[in-house]
Amino acid sequence: MVHVWPGTPYPLGSRWDGRGTNFSLFSEHADGVELCLFDREGYELRIPMREQTAFNWHCYLPGVGPGQRYGYRVHGPYAPAAGHRFNAAKLLIDPYAKAIDGDVDWDPAVFAYPLGDDDTVMDDRDSAPHMPRSIVVNPFFDWGDDRSPRTRWSETVIYETHVKGISMLHPEVQPELRGTYAGLASPPIIDYLTSLGVTAVELLPVHHYVQDHFLVEKGLRNYWGYNTIGFLAPHADYAARGRVGEQVYEFKAMVADLHAAGLEVILDVVYNHTAEGNHQGPHLSFRGVDNAAYYRLLADDPRYYRDYTGTGNSLNVRHPQVLQLIMDSLRYWILEMHVDGFRFDLASTLARELHDVDRLAAFFDLIQQDPVVSQVKLIAEPWDVGEGGYQVGNFPVHWTEWNGKYRDTVRDWWRGQVPGLGEVASRLSGSSDLYAHNGRRPYASINFITAHDGFTLRDLVTYNSKHNEANLDGNSSGEDHNRSWNHGVEGETDDPAVRALRSRQLRNFLTTLFVSQGVPMLLGGDEFARTQYGNNNTYCQDNELSWYDWDFGDEQRDLLAFTRSLVRLRREHPVFRRQRFFRGQTRGGMQDVDWMRSDGTEMTPDDWDSGLVLAMMFLLNGQAIPTPDERGRRVVDDSFLVLTNASRQSVGFTVPGEQYGKAWRVEVDTANPAAVRRGRGREVVTGDTVELVDHSLVVMRRLDDARDE
Repeated sequence: MVHVWPGTPYPLGSRWDGRGTNFSLFSEHADGVELCLFDREGYELRIPMREQTAFNWHCYLPGVGPGQRYGYRVHGPYAPAAGHRFNAAKLLIDPYAKAIDGDVDWDPAVFAYPLGDDDTVMDDRDSAPHMPRSIVVNPFFDWGDDRSPRTRWSETVIYETHVKGISMLHPEVQPELRGTYAGLASPPIIDYLTSLGVTAVELLPVHHYVQDHFLVEKGLRNYWGYNTIGFLAPHADYAARGRVGEQVYEFKAMVADLHAAGLEVILDVVYNHTAEGNHQGPHLSFRGVDNAAYYRLLADDPRYYRDYTGTGNSLNVRHPQVLQLIMDSLRYWILEMHVDGFRFDLASTLARELHDVDRLAAFFDLIQQDPVVSQVKLIAEPWDVGEGGYQVGNFPVHWTEWNGKYRDTVRDWWRGQVPGLGEVASRLSGSSDLYAHNGRRPYASINFITAHDGFTLRDLVTYNSKHNEANLDGNSSGEDHNRSWNHGVEGETDDPAVRALRSRQLRNFLTTLFVSQGVPMLLGGDEFARTQYGNNNTYCQDNELSWYDWDFGDEQRDLLAFTRSLVRLRREHPVFRRQRFFRGQTRGGMQDVDWMRSDGTEMTPDDWDSGLVLAMMFLLNGQAIPTPDERGRRVVDDSFLVLTNASRQSVGFTVPGEQYGKAWRVEVDTANPAAVRRGRGREVVTGDTVELVDHSLVVMRRLDDARDE
């Protein structure tokens, strides 16, 4: 016999206190709610929740504790035309579940209507045998002396990776840990990340997600995870030691191990939509709990969903309960799971109050005033697929943004197609035109060349067009163009000239990324030329095509060593990661940055406006940083001259006059990296000519500044 006490409306979800568990579920429009308990054999016990406070249905069950499987059945009108889709025949996942066990098996019973028929007709088949279970978890964990590294934005280097992909094929990771949270936190992976020099891992979605119905029908699997169903539950498939709450413990242990190595953990979070799709989608959780509250419905026809995401639905962030869910989720991952920040997928969707994107939307107001969430790293993907959704540069002052304009401009520059040098200079110097107007700093710009969504860096310089045939969609998914000139040869080749050119382009992109002002984000595997063989949309490729291949050849090892040297150069020289935007001439009469032509003279207005100039150099004056750093120390650094030749022919660069420096030494040469690595970087003086072959880049350090040789 189960004793049922009234319990409390908060916290929402299930909460074990050591003696029993409180259950609470929000539903504004329901007529009744049943809590369903399941044993290991699947036997179901239904308990009516008779207490309701402020639309929260609640009860307390003494003696019920961690590992208990449960779900909900919610009673109310099935009236799609009015926006309501209640159907008590369907078992529902708790929106506040902290762990989820099992998979949707896509039996027709998981749909609230007869599949293939009119969605306004209700289906009364029981979905419980085909649905996952929510799990009561033990919230207690010994964190010891764990603390966030709290790396300053100006010192941050982000490594975007996938929990499963990074360790799945690693030969030194124990087989039973590969592809898991424990695998990511294993010594071989942590040693690799720390030796690379990155400071944070940005993980593709780890909120629990379900496999898409249409992918399952094709024999494919969702790999990226942008199909969330549980905003407080770590995805169970990434747990090595169990799915009935063990995934929570394993995730926490992973965070603690990464912190101990000095690495921050940033989560890619998807609060803009759920896995339930459009009006013909399955009945898994939110739709059956309270469809009209959780989703944006068309005002004139609430049977249908407003879709700013391209997935069939958009969460209704105008509703206070949905805002509370998002904020509760964020605080949970910070306070209980100890993560250090978030990257918000399609963040413009969260800013839509009515239709247009509103920078002062309620969501951003809540973030700003929240004493917990406002203190972690916040990264926006500043666009969605709706009208007016491209909002690069328009997020609030405490936010950073994926800088899509940086990505596009740098790609265009190295393929020899750019509208003018002014655009290039703006992107390399921190994009002050986008971020300075509202008090933000250069580190508001998250600079990237590639990300999970698109070509890897190797493929960017190898393929003219996408090759997504493995997605079984007629090669229709993904962008249909490549914004990097790859020299007219499609795919892999044995031509030594083309291979050398592509290798230079890889080094050009990487060097540009690490000498630019802002925060660099490196796509995992780009540092060793990981390939997906031209597939630029591997969202459904949970296989060797997406997993990291750790069997390196000489070229991969050389590129990895080159990337490590770039990360080290940036770390050792604050001139590459300034706290303030460039100001031109400083009080002492020195320029903090100078932009020059290849002949060593200053740029002219015509040069800036020309789309034909593909060779330039710029001086980063480490002696002229005018303000203290965040620790109160005045920053004095070496000065660097960066020479770039994006044209198709060699260009001679004249070392500029003595007012810029008398002697220089090559620290980076993308056309001859081996010589620099062996300590044979060429030394030059004023008036010398430095010859750059086509598509190459050189970084020189001013020896006048050198304090240690």
